[in-house]
Amino acid sequence: MDNKIGSQLDSCKPANKDVGSPPQNGTVSTIQGSPSPAHPTGSTLGSHIAHRLVQIGVKDVFSVPGDFNLTLLDCIIAEPGLNNIGCCNELNAGYAADGYARARGVGACVVTFTVGGLSILNAIAGAYSENLPVICIVGGPNTNDYGTNRILHHTIGLPDFSQEVRCFQPVTCYQAIINHLDEAHELIDTAISTALKESKPVYISVSCNLPTMFHPTFSREPIPFALSPKMSNCKGLDAAVEAAAAFLNKAVKPVMVGGPKLRVAKATKAFVELADACGYALAVMPSAKGLVPEHHPHFIGTYWGAVGTAFCGEIVESADAYVFVGPIFNDYSSVGYSLLLKREKAIIVQPERVVIGNGPAFGCVLMKDFLPALAKRLNNNTTAYENYRRIHIPDGVPLKCEPTEPLRVNILFQHIQKLLSHDTAVIAETGDSWFNCQKLKLPEGCG
Repeated sequence: MDNKIGSQLDSCKPANKDVGSPPQNGTVSTIQGSPSPAHPTGSTLGSHIAHRLVQIGVKDVFSVPGDFNLTLLDCIIAEPGLNNIGCCNELNAGYAADGYARARGVGACVVTFTVGGLSILNAIAGAYSENLPVICIVGGPNTNDYGTNRILHHTIGLPDFSQEVRCFQPVTCYQAIINHLDEAHELIDTAISTALKESKPVYISVSCNLPTMFHPTFSREPIPFALSPKMSNCKGLDAAVEAAAAFLNKAVKPVMVGGPKLRVAKATKAFVELADACGYALAVMPSAKGLVPEHHPHFIGTYWGAVGTAFCGEIVESADAYVFVGPIFNDYSSVGYSLLLKREKAIIVQPERVVIGNGPAFGCVLMKDFLPALAKRLNNNTTAYENYRRIHIPDGVPLKCEPTEPLRVNILFQHIQKLLSHDTAVIAETGDSWFNCQKLKLPEGCG
């Protein structure tokens, strides 16, 4: 098992273009990459930050320059292992880092003080909601400006410099203000390790006059630091598996439904292995499309109530037991809370918790541990899938569009379907694209 995050993330540029799921090949336990060449300014704050980013697997940093972050960007550009990608605006940089984190496991962006920080905020909030570790670094005020009661440019016109960090607090799991070198080493390491452990974005503000300064704590190559892997409570895991197996093995026509939290739990592979073992009909929630292989022999489509794949809703809602793995039930995924589901029939598996029916509930049970253990205890039951095959009618073919006719949506997506291969990834915007892309049949390797 590969226990090094640097080497793991080097390999996690997905060959299958699956933009929604980072690699599944092992437990992240240390931050350690291959050593990079010695730094010409090896003991500065800026070069230390740059080297830490390389160690966790970041190769590209998305940035918008501004006078508060120029010296920091110089240090990032000087790092041989980093490629600085300039963006047209901060929101673009934030969404680029979001996408990078989906594909590579962690992303990073650099913007300027307040005017840049507030511009990137929406993208960071999105990364927070999607459980993506994004390192958001902001060039901050000169250390000499703190406590002077001065009004700086790029602010909202008040001498209070905390406006920006207060905006970031609800949408990041850790905030570090680096305006003193003595604490910088600890703050940087705490921020980065917290982002990786929590799989959430963090905010790091670096005073603009500090990146090129030396300090004894940066006098040597950064030593890789250990991240203790999360572990299941063994007794809780055993009890959860026993209760779930008893619940499901007495069901006549159970089904499985995958949700978007499969990605953050790094449990996609375990989910498919469970499906292989139990034979249940297999569906996905709309925001999990692409996380589960649609070529699986028991795949029945997208479960989205009345607007999901034809016949999928009937099979799921008529089941006498359903296993929802990593679901998010909001107004959108539940079609205005109209899903015909009963809690007493459901097993809800979240990244660190399992709830069976109306109870019992088991905490400190990791999804990636629970699913393989459950697979060994379930009886094979293909009843729900056989019912689906009996009622399923293949999709019709759209009428041919004549050259003189206006282009119809169903014809447009017929062409898009033909473009898809294992080399493509689909990015669907919420709205018409989202609804129509749910109908696409994703080939193996297409995310």
